[in-house]
Amino acid sequence: MIVVTGGAGFIGSAMVAKLNEKGVTDILVVDELGTSSKWKNLLGKRFTDYLHKDAFLDAVTSDKLPKIDAVIHMGANSSTTEKDVEHLMENNYRYTRRLAEWSIKKKTRFIYASSGATYGDGSFGFADDDETSLKLSPLNAYGYSKQIFDAWLLQNKLSHKVAGIKFFNVFGPNEYHKGDMRSLVCKAYYQIEEIGKIRLFKSHKPEYKDGEQVRDFVYIKDCTEVMWWLLNTPSVNGIYNLGTGKARTWNDLAKAIFSAMNLPANIEYIEMPEQLRNAYQYHTEASIKKLSAAGCPVKFRSLEDSVKDYVQNYLHPELRYL
Repeated sequence: MIVVTGGAGFIGSAMVAKLNEKGVTDILVVDELGTSSKWKNLLGKRFTDYLHKDAFLDAVTSDKLPKIDAVIHMGANSSTTEKDVEHLMENNYRYTRRLAEWSIKKKTRFIYASSGATYGDGSFGFADDDETSLKLSPLNAYGYSKQIFDAWLLQNKLSHKVAGIKFFNVFGPNEYHKGDMRSLVCKAYYQIEEIGKIRLFKSHKPEYKDGEQVRDFVYIKDCTEVMWWLLNTPSVNGIYNLGTGKARTWNDLAKAIFSAMNLPANIEYIEMPEQLRNAYQYHTEASIKKLSAAGCPVKFRSLEDSVKDYVQNYLHPELRYL
């Protein structure tokens, strides 16, 4: 059995879809559905059982689970604007640590989600070597909750027993429930349909023109390909960046969306909210040398091809799921 925590969420449900595509159905989905619409991400998916995240942790603690071959831990509060730091520490750090300790004890494959948010303002670069990882200073509490687990692994010399993934700016189908945390592609599609233009934040740094802030945008389908490879390559452990390795501007992304909708670009630049300005990343670009050196065979799609697939095959004319 394979456990996917956050299995009804964006990346988790996409991974369940990938497992199904590969013929794997003996899956335990772990999540906290509440009143969210993310349950729709599970429609059409084949899995053995579902457990609330607290019930799963209780079962882990009391050793009442059937044999588990792997834990793919994607469950977390991924809001970069979350203010309840105590919740993030318990939900993102301590929960992950308890699962990791159990998996290591049981010698069960453990793959978990870290984040590109751990890199903060990029002062230390974006290399995923262990020495750099220990120096990082995230700009928000979410990034910190991910950083301290990475640091715990490294300080306790356990990173060689698990596989961590620092996701950069992931976008694609199954993110529809995420509200303000949806990608610009998803939000902008409906913005264009409503007002005919995309609104981007103005730059508040002179070295960046408006819309020229850059991100490493990576498609969900490429992410699940990498995760599938990691699942089937248990000899590969450590903490790895997962991005394309090519930073692109918000303007590039906006133009790709208009192109996918067969419309001329129409971009309006708006003021960035005050509360975001000190925690805003102007530049992210994953170094993927370590992932490539580990033998990962995945070839990343171009931004334009990824956006076109998402817009034309999932957002138009109505929402479709992986």
